[in-house]
Amino acid sequence: MPDLAPPQRQSPDALMLTGFWYRALPADRVHRNQLSKATLLEIPLVIGRDRLGHPFALRDACPHRGMPLNCGRFDGENLECGYHGWQFDVHDGQCQLIPSLTADQNLKVDRIYAGSYPCEEQDSFIWVYIPDPPPQGAGFAPPAEPPDEAPQIEKFSAKYKLAYLQAEMPVSIDHGIIGLMDPAHGPFVHQAWWWRSQHSIHEKKKNFEPIPNGFRMAAHTPSSNSAPYKLLRLYADADSITTTIDFVLPNLRTETIRAGKYWFSSLTTVTPITRNHCRIDVVAAWNLFRWVPFVPNILKFVFAKFVEQDRRTMELQAEGLKHNPHLMLIDDADRPAKWYFQLKSAHLESKRTATEMKHPMQGPITLKWRS
Repeated sequence: MPDLAPPQRQSPDALMLTGFWYRALPADRVHRNQLSKATLLEIPLVIGRDRLGHPFALRDACPHRGMPLNCGRFDGENLECGYHGWQFDVHDGQCQLIPSLTADQNLKVDRIYAGSYPCEEQDSFIWVYIPDPPPQGAGFAPPAEPPDEAPQIEKFSAKYKLAYLQAEMPVSIDHGIIGLMDPAHGPFVHQAWWWRSQHSIHEKKKNFEPIPNGFRMAAHTPSSNSAPYKLLRLYADADSITTTIDFVLPNLRTETIRAGKYWFSSLTTVTPITRNHCRIDVVAAWNLFRWVPFVPNILKFVFAKFVEQDRRTMELQAEGLKHNPHLMLIDDADRPAKWYFQLKSAHLESKRTATEMKHPMQGPITLKWRS
């Protein structure tokens, strides 16, 4: 393979992947016996908690006439459509009552379902599992059983702090994700007097390796500008601090920084709302300076600054994308973006053929770029 491959034209298809867990809403916005609205993969959802506090997610449309269920009455167990009073169990979507039926009408109410989705609460967020769509024309059924639990942030001690940030992005899921993993935009987008400038650009070399459904930037010394790295240096020698960064389909970026017993972890997701709109959610956990009240605020300020800079960049990019320009990817800085598209394609081909997914990476590889 040549040292520098020619640029590749790339047209993101904005196809949203089903059969995965997605973050729906921050957990602190979903209250007991109340209803909230959300959209995932262009699917309207009504989300809430039952009287015991357990979360649930239903398609926000009554299967009778399509009335939004969020307009109905919720008693903590069943959700009643505001149009004709049909009632549905909020956890499996099974119809419990159709008030208009007379005693001699034998419609099997329990065979009717509102669309229902597996729902879990993890690390300050409500996650919803979006299964593969049923065959065309098929009705709703009991919720699909997810193959695994909703993703969690990796933690290395029983006591830790947790915080989250969100930002809306007016671009497709593909542009949101390749922007998230892009290693070369930092000096141009994330500029601040306390962080970096274009004058800080220098050559970097990182080792990558394949992992199931994704790839890993192998353990290395974090950027000297990293806020968690600067805090960890107060506890450990700089050379003993390592960070590992993973990307896993459909949209998960995890970063772990460790220095002995002290650690910092984050799980960032880019959630597809519609084909031209996504949302970035960053949840971080750490165990250093837990007792110092201002540290969470400092970390949140730093990450909020980053997220806002990314959001503004995506907002500007969306203006250019309206004109459907030709796009390209280069080596080595854009290789992670290429891997993402290849992983996505391999996943879809595996589902189409019912065969094992063929990973696009043949083995470990070293990439170099300037940033």
